[in-house]
Amino acid sequence: MKFYFTKYSYWIVVLAILGSSCNNLKKIPAGDALYTGGSVKIDSTSLKKKEKKSLEENLHALLRPKPNKKFLGMRFKLSMYNLAGNPKKESSLRGWLKNKVGEPPVLLSEVDLERNIKVLQNTLENTGFFQAAVEGDTTVNGRKASAKYHVQTGVRYFIREVHFDTTRNPVQKTILEDAKESLLKEGNPFDLAVIKDERVRIDTRLKEKGYYFFDPEFLIIQTDSTVGNNEVNLYVKLKPGIKEELLRAYTINDIFIFPTFRLGANVEVDTSKKDMVFYDGYYVLDRQKQYKPRLFEDAIQFHKGELYNRTDHNATLSRLVNLNLFRFVKNRLEPVPGDSAKLNTYYYLTPMQRQSLRGEINASTKSNNLTGSSITVGWRKRNTFHGGEMLSIDATGGFEVQLGGQLSGYNTYRWGLKSAISFPRFVSPFNWKNAGGFVPKTNVSIGFERLIKSKLYTLNSFNGSFGYAWKTDTKNEQQFNPLVITYVQPASVSQQYTDSIEQNPYLAKAIERQFIIGANYNYNYSELQDNIFKTGIYFNGNADLSGNIAGLITGASANNPKEIFGARFSQYIRLETDFRYYIKLGKWKVLANRILLGGSVPYGNSRSLPFVKQFFSGGNNSLRGFRSRSVGPGTYRFNPSGSFLPDQSGDIKLELNTELRAKLFSIVHGAVFVDAGNVWLYHGDTLQGAQFSSSFLKELAVDAGVGIRFDVSFLVLRLDVAFPLRKPYLPSGERWVVDQIDFGSSRWRKDNLIFNLGIGYPF
Repeated sequence: MKFYFTKYSYWIVVLAILGSSCNNLKKIPAGDALYTGGSVKIDSTSLKKKEKKSLEENLHALLRPKPNKKFLGMRFKLSMYNLAGNPKKESSLRGWLKNKVGEPPVLLSEVDLERNIKVLQNTLENTGFFQAAVEGDTTVNGRKASAKYHVQTGVRYFIREVHFDTTRNPVQKTILEDAKESLLKEGNPFDLAVIKDERVRIDTRLKEKGYYFFDPEFLIIQTDSTVGNNEVNLYVKLKPGIKEELLRAYTINDIFIFPTFRLGANVEVDTSKKDMVFYDGYYVLDRQKQYKPRLFEDAIQFHKGELYNRTDHNATLSRLVNLNLFRFVKNRLEPVPGDSAKLNTYYYLTPMQRQSLRGEINASTKSNNLTGSSITVGWRKRNTFHGGEMLSIDATGGFEVQLGGQLSGYNTYRWGLKSAISFPRFVSPFNWKNAGGFVPKTNVSIGFERLIKSKLYTLNSFNGSFGYAWKTDTKNEQQFNPLVITYVQPASVSQQYTDSIEQNPYLAKAIERQFIIGANYNYNYSELQDNIFKTGIYFNGNADLSGNIAGLITGASANNPKEIFGARFSQYIRLETDFRYYIKLGKWKVLANRILLGGSVPYGNSRSLPFVKQFFSGGNNSLRGFRSRSVGPGTYRFNPSGSFLPDQSGDIKLELNTELRAKLFSIVHGAVFVDAGNVWLYHGDTLQGAQFSSSFLKELAVDAGVGIRFDVSFLVLRLDVAFPLRKPYLPSGERWVVDQIDFGSSRWRKDNLIFNLGIGYPF
């Protein structure tokens, strides 16, 4: 069945929506009206234009209820609600349309004018407008109604002086020492929210200096507005009558760890130390000897005799959780019996199941018309050698097949086995320590993979690595692998592929015997939250070096290449960065931007990067208007002779993406995007136009497109449709193809439209 979109279809859709919009008003109950929203108008001579606008926006956000949402000027969700009628079942299509997509009408009868006036009045007074006055009224126009609020702010009050209590008791003395860090600044506007934040700031500082039982509610900040000249004085004091033990600075006494605690068991304060093992300043009760006491050495940040502080408290809990050994971590701090300022610390840890099996199935489709699936079966053993180690063994198998077309039969199959073990500490001859709430890890892995490309070749890959991973906080993560080894060996090559190499020597790169021995470092910084409307920046940088020591030992050079184990080892420096910047344009709208830069310098034993380390451009998460891995290098274009399409790679990469994302309704999100980029070779003597040069910007591929995403929180299904705007392989002066766009031409659509189906967002 075929569907045709004519020039009249657009007007049919518009008229249908407009008709539904008119129907919205017909279904308003008699004597009521559809509430279209409220507005706030401020009358003030003391506020600047920008301040006035900001205050109006803040006050407007407080109005309740919110009117029905609009999309392209129409109340689409209300229309869907009315269109659904009264479904008999919520699970039906009409039930889903009404309850999930649609929303009921917001009526004038739901508007509490006095409540909104009171909220605005209180907000103004809390921000220093002590003489503010608010009036409100509603306007009814037919079946629609709105509300208007008129605000007279009066003069705003500012802080003249801030006074801290100079009583020389320990708590007041500590507060006074940090007075310079106060959020209450002379000359700033009076703001109740800042006053509350100041109490929290003082509490946080005191928690760092031993005052475990202190609470922000112990503080009172008095306001004197009688000093004149529209100013106030603030007085920071302790409330009277607080118990003495709540105002003590406590030190750490004994530390107890119960690593086999069962949920539901009674938590008793046990200081007998019977059957406990003492190690590095703490006691461990583990009668079955399931955990080596040294496991907790890096996790426990407290030390006997030092002042309690909240940083070490939180870091210890975080590290115990991040050991990934315990389902639950519970902590208690109890004063030592008697009149002392000491705390005994107790950690109750409930173990996770020691062994587990997991399975994972993935499905994928690519813009080169390959469809595939993969399955992974993994076994995990926690606390393998009783020191918190994690041993894993994963078996993976997968395939990608081309179901039709002239290139059918060139299918890809792969299977592999990987084993890894992780230690919850730095395994090193040096005494490395990692600050913060994250346990460092030492990772060792070894693996094998067999890649079979039907009718072309078969490759065997062996890899191993040794390295470290650590975090300093939630935003910064680093990995350093001082030893990474990769060995790739062709097991078989078809005569067809061998003949193709004679026509295009570049194809030999894919089946080269490769031996990589080197080190790499990765740094990741992220301010983002895990949702589509995240804002802030993301940065990932990677440095990869190979063959430096081997080159020095063997004396390898371009004119005197050397081999190890019968394979020519690679020498290169490879750098790659991924920078993203997300700008929030509205509550349900964000502009996502990404720039990818990759560069490498092959030297000594290598003329170019090994194939497994090269850069690619084009595809589902790259340039979406081009087939996967089909762009470049440079202006080079591979001309297939009715056979297969190879992966086109380079030593240098530049890619830029920008995408406007917006929520349409319910779980449905939309996007409009533009991509640009290419890859180049460092030495381009084998391919015409492939070498990187000063004219690289003139060789960028550009595409544009639209996308729709179904975001159900735990899964995002994405469909993007894109087409080229600029083709770098065309002659100079003819590369822009915007004037050739013809959506009505079936030939143009077949040659240019690329459909990308993916899981998750592209970046």
